[in-house]
Amino acid sequence: MTDPLVPAAHLPVAPLPAAPLPGTTTLSPAVMAAPPGRIGRSLTEFWSASRQPASSGTLLACATVGVVGAALLVGHRLGLGAALVGLAVWAAAAPVLVRRRAVGDLVTAGLSIALVAVVAIRDASWVAALCLLTAALVGAVAATSARSAPAVVLSALSWAAGAFRTVPWVTGGAATLVGSRRGRVLAALRSVAVTVVLLVVFGMLFASADTVFASYVPRVDLGLLPGQVVVGVLVALVAATLADLAVAPPGWSDAELPPGRPAPRGEWLLPVLALDALVLAFVLVQVGALLGGHRHVLETSGLTYAEYARQGFAQLVVVTALTLVVVAVAARRAPRASARDRLISRVALGVLCVATLGVVASALRRMSLYMDAFGLTRLRLFVVVVEVVLAVVLVLVLVAGVRWRGGWLPRVVVQVVAVAMLGLALVNPDALIVRYNAAAERDASLVVGLDVGYLQGLSADAVPEIARLEEPLRSCVLERVVVEASPGVADWNLGRARAAQVLGSTDLTAGTACADDAITRP
Repeated sequence: MTDPLVPAAHLPVAPLPAAPLPGTTTLSPAVMAAPPGRIGRSLTEFWSASRQPASSGTLLACATVGVVGAALLVGHRLGLGAALVGLAVWAAAAPVLVRRRAVGDLVTAGLSIALVAVVAIRDASWVAALCLLTAALVGAVAATSARSAPAVVLSALSWAAGAFRTVPWVTGGAATLVGSRRGRVLAALRSVAVTVVLLVVFGMLFASADTVFASYVPRVDLGLLPGQVVVGVLVALVAATLADLAVAPPGWSDAELPPGRPAPRGEWLLPVLALDALVLAFVLVQVGALLGGHRHVLETSGLTYAEYARQGFAQLVVVTALTLVVVAVAARRAPRASARDRLISRVALGVLCVATLGVVASALRRMSLYMDAFGLTRLRLFVVVVEVVLAVVLVLVLVAGVRWRGGWLPRVVVQVVAVAMLGLALVNPDALIVRYNAAAERDASLVVGLDVGYLQGLSADAVPEIARLEEPLRSCVLERVVVEASPGVADWNLGRARAAQVLGSTDLTAGTACADDAITRP
């Protein structure tokens, strides 16, 4: 109703909505105000965490770690120095994990530190490379607090994203620390720079003037300075990234994959039972070959036992890995509406896992027979470790399937891989190769002779075991082994130190030169 005393021309008129331009569409307010999804919220929370500046204690710890890393890594071989740096980069992050009571992350981080420490124990470059690569991946899982399978798979990318997030976190902390004292800080830096220049110039002059004084002056290689600056900054960035991720870990583990749509029981059960029957049939055939022995294999396949053992090991490793993939997919589509459905799913997948453990046993038996005939090598030992890890993962899957809960499984699998690499390093693979092949050669079980050329190419870790061989084989192998002693603490390595001690106390004059027919290659 309008007031009759007010003219219609003076009444307030509500503005009409503007007409859309030709070729454009308008969005409803509901669409424009749609809340972000779970992944969007996780990304927003992840990047907004960098707004909190780093504390002064964290900045000091990271800077100290960077200086230590530059001094212990540049110009030195992998050894005790690298192991200490691998421990030091967690100096700022470990207290945060302790305050958060993140026991799982602390265990995973400890395994990463132990893997880096292998470089101070083993000289074999292939062992050190495997352990460092595993340490980087395991450390990324610990730093990002990854628990779900997608978070574990993407942990390396998450760590890299954390490194970008750390830069404003560190610069903000530095700006907060300086604050109004910027002038005094710049004056202190100028004073330190002038002091360093004066000490370097006058120290070099005094050292060149007097040899006795020069013996007390620490030697500084200016050619290493650019590399030390770069490495120091990178090590400090790694330490700061670990600390930043420990303070505000990404929430990827909470953004789990949606549960799979259960399939009808008949549609799901047919392929699983068919695969169960196939795997069980294969295992029964392997049991028959094992009980029948050499004669059974020769009569049925026309192959020698060594050729039979070599024939299918790689395929069986692939079968084991594919079984884990099939179980993961089948578990997502398994019918679980009723208790009967869940029981049938557990039994069908459990039979598949148990039967696959028989495949693992067959693969390991084949490799054992093949190594008896052709000797042990680094590659053969590594694939055995891989197959054992797959077997352990299968057992863990069986345990998770008992209660149909596997949220703990991804991180435990990462820890199992780390423990396997540590076990590989602790058994001293190169020394094990020498010991195994020498024993097989003495028992005359090798199809070919001892590969002396292969033994000569092993690392310093094998030298103590080589020194136990009988002459002339011992001198034949050791005469071409060169071990460089560690010049300092940063370069120290247990394998090289023991090898240098053995070579220094071993008399190689009693042996003879290697005969040409002694060098064989399986």
